[in-house]
Amino acid sequence: MKNVDHIGIAVQSLEETLPFYTTKLGLTCIAIEDVPSEHVKVAFLYATNVRIELLEPTDSNSAIAKFIEKRGEGIHHIAFKVDSIEKRISNLKNNGIEMLNEVPKEGAAGAMIAFLHPKSAHGVLYEICEKKPLEENDGD
Repeated sequence: MKNVDHIGIAVQSLEETLPFYTTKLGLTCIAIEDVPSEHVKVAFLYATNVRIELLEPTDSNSAIAKFIEKRGEGIHHIAFKVDSIEKRISNLKNNGIEMLNEVPKEGAAGAMIAFLHPKSAHGVLYEICEKKPLEENDGD
């Protein structure tokens, strides 16, 4: 793992929650994006050394909606940046880690992502993500 890429926070409503982060905490909202594959709307906040992603469910059957229903709003996951996600998944599995995603899938901002099963990580949901090189993102 390279470093913490972002912390995902489940929220009921970006419209209601975002002002707390931008006005009260003074963080900068970089962008808001719909991620249909995860059934969420994501607000990306810049916090100097780490990004915070506010995750609003767009479907009542999404993982984020179920999380909020069961646990309420709050920290959902911590994401680590990796260079080769396929290699990292293989390495984790070889070390006895159960994966929720054995094949990477596309997440927010075009990153390839996979989640470790919380049962294998002492109750914490971890995500690993491989970002596109900067030059590939220039057209956005």
